[in-house]
Amino acid sequence: MGSKLTPFSKLLITLLIVAAVVLGVRWVLNNTEVGKGLKNKADTENTDSGDADSGGSAPSDAVKIGVVTWGGYAGGQYFNEGFKANTKSRFYKDYGFQVDFKVLDDFVASRDAFKRGDIDLLWSTIDAFPTEAGEMSDIQPQVVFQADWSRGGDAIVVRRGIGSVADLKGKKIAVAELTPSHSFLLWLLEAGGMTEKDVTLIKQASAIDAAEAFKAQQVDAAVVWSPDDEACLSSVAGSRVLESTKSASNIIADVFIAKKEWIDKNPKRLQQLYEGWMKGAAEINSDPAAKKKAAKILSENFEGISEEWAVKAIDNVRLCTHGDNLNFFGQNADYKGVTGDRLYGRMSQVYADLGYIKGRTPSWREISNSTAVRSTSFSDPEHAAEGQKAFTEVTKQEGADKETIATKRVSINFRSGEFQLDENAKYIIDKEFLEIARAFANARIRIEGNTDDVGAKATNVALSQKRAEAVRDYMVNEHGMPKNRFIVVGNGPDNPVAPNTNETGKAKNRRTDFELVRE
Repeated sequence: MGSKLTPFSKLLITLLIVAAVVLGVRWVLNNTEVGKGLKNKADTENTDSGDADSGGSAPSDAVKIGVVTWGGYAGGQYFNEGFKANTKSRFYKDYGFQVDFKVLDDFVASRDAFKRGDIDLLWSTIDAFPTEAGEMSDIQPQVVFQADWSRGGDAIVVRRGIGSVADLKGKKIAVAELTPSHSFLLWLLEAGGMTEKDVTLIKQASAIDAAEAFKAQQVDAAVVWSPDDEACLSSVAGSRVLESTKSASNIIADVFIAKKEWIDKNPKRLQQLYEGWMKGAAEINSDPAAKKKAAKILSENFEGISEEWAVKAIDNVRLCTHGDNLNFFGQNADYKGVTGDRLYGRMSQVYADLGYIKGRTPSWREISNSTAVRSTSFSDPEHAAEGQKAFTEVTKQEGADKETIATKRVSINFRSGEFQLDENAKYIIDKEFLEIARAFANARIRIEGNTDDVGAKATNVALSQKRAEAVRDYMVNEHGMPKNRFIVVGNGPDNPVAPNTNETGKAKNRRTDFELVRE
């Protein structure tokens, strides 16, 4: 017959059971998604629900994201039902965690906050990231997804009398150094056969400062953000937008970076953050009501911003979908457009050649992490990648009359009397102009064939036309560009750039001009 438990033994057993329950509950709260969700809910309720209008602080384990005043992050902010961590958020309802957006317009302060761990994900642009990736290498930042392409949010405004890139030679240009504005300017100069050595850069702390310098008429041109482009045109009589990212559509790519340590600790949370963000972006892209709601969220959280401006801010970007991210990270073998790898690699070399980068720049493989993108699967049409712009066919006269924005002169050697492209000619096209054509994907291109004056004029005109057509057909057949995008002109000997009195001049005149033209 068993002995009876003493009161002390009963108390001891009770304490052990209670301790086991407490430890078990604590383990569940700290190590399971359900538990983390319960903790988030409790934290939120203890901070007056953490709603955007409550002034409460975010739960300690909320995902904290650093952004700037820009429309390209609307997908995540819309899905979050605001900027502050809150229980109305679809991130919370669908995945059990909260998200907190912090507006950090000061570039240096945002980087310091990221390094300290005050934020988990931070905005950047892949074109300018090479200038800071090396300095951040000790914390191993990695690009985890693309949020948008700038599509009109960045513009180059010019004073009266400047109608093309060639007119910028020797002029003063205000630009925020080592920012997306700087990258955009470098690309446009390259499209015009120039470098920053051909102009005078007036370096500014921000695009806002660049706009102020232009409005004060201290410079001839400035690279600015929307809506400052409109303000500049209103302030300076006769000024105009020379070019914007509406045409230069694949240069400025907004991405988010995270520390490798954080990614390794939060792989599922990062994948769910990406998945929800892509759902939000797809809804805004396809539903006007969703766009209106997103604009309202932006206007409520960006100081001094109206809903009207917020709608323009969203319209001035391409909110990237899951399909766009697959293309950006090189996961679509059929995609022939600009990838993160190509853009990052090119700008790494450009900034290094100009002396802006000291030391080693990490490779794309070191700074990219497509795990969240590759772990996500969507089949609905709204998640598909953006297609190419559909260009309408123009008549020969309409094409010839279009205003030139930038001209890149390329010497392509043909055998005498022939128009077929050999392998060396294809190499030259790829090296000198292909990446420009990809970057300015929404711009028309005029290809003009030119000859020296040797032989009959009619023969030279016909030959130059066929040579220009051969270049166009190569871009279409080899690189998948729309045929109607190209305007083909055969000038023959009528547009020389040098005297035809010697071999040097004749060689310069046997050229192909690639021109970005205004619609």
